[in-house]
Amino acid sequence: MTAELVRGQNHPLSQARLEIRVSAGKPIVAGVTLSDEHGKVRGVEWVAHPGSPTLPGLEVSKQAAADHRLACDLDALPQSVHRVSVLLALPSGVGGPVRFGAVAAPFLAVTGLDGSEVASYTVTGLDAESAVVALELYRRQGAWKVRAVGQGYAGGLAELLADQGLPQAPQLAGSINEAVAQGLARSVAAPPPRTAEGDRSRHAATPAHGQDQGGTTSQGTPDHAPPHRRHPGGQAASPASGPTGHATPQADYPGGPGQTDPSATTQPAMTGADSPVDYSHPGRQAAEPPSPPPTAPPARPGQPAQPVAGDATGWSMEERLYNQVWGMFEDLARSAAAYRSAVDFAESRMEQELDKTLSDPRSRIGGQGDAAREAARAKHAELVDRAREAFDRDLAQLTAEAEVVEPALPAAFARWASPVWHGYRVPMEIPMALRLGDLQLPESDGLSIPMLVRLPLERGLWIDSGRGSLDGSLTDSDELRRLAMDTAVGHAARLLAVHPAGEYTVHVIDPAGSGTSSLAPLVSTGVLGGPPAAGAAGVNEVLARLTQRVDLVQMAIRGGVTDSLPPDLDTAEQLLIVNDFPHGFDDRAVTQLRYLADEGPAVGVHLMMVADREDAAAYGPLLDPLWRSLLRLTPVPDDHLADPWVGHAWTYDPSRVPPGSKVLQRVLTQVAEARRSWNR
Repeated sequence: MTAELVRGQNHPLSQARLEIRVSAGKPIVAGVTLSDEHGKVRGVEWVAHPGSPTLPGLEVSKQAAADHRLACDLDALPQSVHRVSVLLALPSGVGGPVRFGAVAAPFLAVTGLDGSEVASYTVTGLDAESAVVALELYRRQGAWKVRAVGQGYAGGLAELLADQGLPQAPQLAGSINEAVAQGLARSVAAPPPRTAEGDRSRHAATPAHGQDQGGTTSQGTPDHAPPHRRHPGGQAASPASGPTGHATPQADYPGGPGQTDPSATTQPAMTGADSPVDYSHPGRQAAEPPSPPPTAPPARPGQPAQPVAGDATGWSMEERLYNQVWGMFEDLARSAAAYRSAVDFAESRMEQELDKTLSDPRSRIGGQGDAAREAARAKHAELVDRAREAFDRDLAQLTAEAEVVEPALPAAFARWASPVWHGYRVPMEIPMALRLGDLQLPESDGLSIPMLVRLPLERGLWIDSGRGSLDGSLTDSDELRRLAMDTAVGHAARLLAVHPAGEYTVHVIDPAGSGTSSLAPLVSTGVLGGPPAAGAAGVNEVLARLTQRVDLVQMAIRGGVTDSLPPDLDTAEQLLIVNDFPHGFDDRAVTQLRYLADEGPAVGVHLMMVADREDAAAYGPLLDPLWRSLLRLTPVPDDHLADPWVGHAWTYDPSRVPPGSKVLQRVLTQVAEARRSWNR
């Protein structure tokens, strides 16, 4: 699996013979420097560049190009080499771009000899820089690793080489630029780019005329998606796969791929000489491609593009908004990771420079040592300030996007305070996801990302009533239990509200009746499948009924006889809310609960636990699989969730009904009325 690095992140290398592939879109210079254990380049003989492309264990390109392949054999390097730095620079004096901010972000991939990618890195955040240290391979305790550096230099190669301790930096930079200019003068000019219509049209020869027939034309020029934006979780639907996963025609719209699906332009039919060729797919003439998402208005010169709600891939506005929210989540995660890594890099560099200064007895006293320490601290402050500036720029862009996206979210994705709930109507279709709260990072300055989970739920939910707030302001156990039950009722109400009438049934187990006040909205409106079960007998009756339902549906599915289920079986999705666990549960009930948590989601039976894990400590490790199978949520903000890319600890803030608001009662009343109409 390829490791997608962010600035400052490293990854171990298990192979000695590697290839480093570089793609930049415009001709750039690629080179390599070798450094000792102190990070110093000992001389020009430790630099591989177009004028001197080979060194022991290294080979680079002989001229500037848009794509490079650098060969590296770590075992063949001298023992004194501890670091291999990959340099990229824009050619000077040849009439091309003079800063990386004017070209596409360079992409680097470290691969094995078989072509399998080990790690990749996209060098982002460059502006006025014309040279950059993109990657470095370094030796640590006898093992090699790769690190994403992304350190740019506005002074070009001369400044870069000088920063690596090379005394002859200006002369070497001049000779490299001269060799590159000579190589470009001898190179063959690239063919002119094809037009958008030529790229996206397929022409076929007609034997009768021997001329090209016009093909299908593109539906528009695709805009560029926001930086780092990918399909969230690696499984979001793309234009090439419809909601059901079948192949469907691919549209060419903003954020989507810039090429047509081959199925959309098939081989021409055998028609008459004067008849136009029909390029449409005979089996898909009834299928309409998705309407293109809204596009941002043209940006003013020097200003970033204005964000637009739904500016992501998808077959519906709901799917586009879902993908856009997950894209914002990933963007914030990666931007924060780049900022933290840059700060760590600056601190590590300052420590190295201070250690180097203190290691020389002559510099420990006098003005020379003080000057060196001040220079190291100033460099550290400069690097941190630059990293913060880049992060603030990303944060401002995401904040502007969030301000546009939040008001456009449908009820299933919206906060309880959103105006969309005032116009609520019971839906006719199940949404693709549900909002459970908001996620924040310490550096995000108030920016929160909606936490959306796909429906139907693949895991049960655990509302933890046993931990206080992060700031210690709420530690009362009774108040926490009440808030936990209020949170569970809010989630259950949202699940009922976003499902069509009769498609969702909620059961409640409240053995001691401690959740009566919190359950009042569900009970008073009559949306529950039955009154809350109380006492041990009520617990056993509900668990036995749901366990039997799971068994019946499983057997019907395995036997292929789903049409033979009992007529009185409720085929709606089932949600069981359990309060005050393990009060009222015997060993048999605990076993049934574990069975529902493991087997229930696959057949439409879901579990929502409101419990303090310490209350069930008497069961020991027996219940560990149960807690691990549930998605833990909290009634107060808590930093216990981690993203799948860089592992940040995100602060989860539950979705709450505004104080004094009647929105919950009003929505549940409409749900109850729709259920009664559906049952008639």
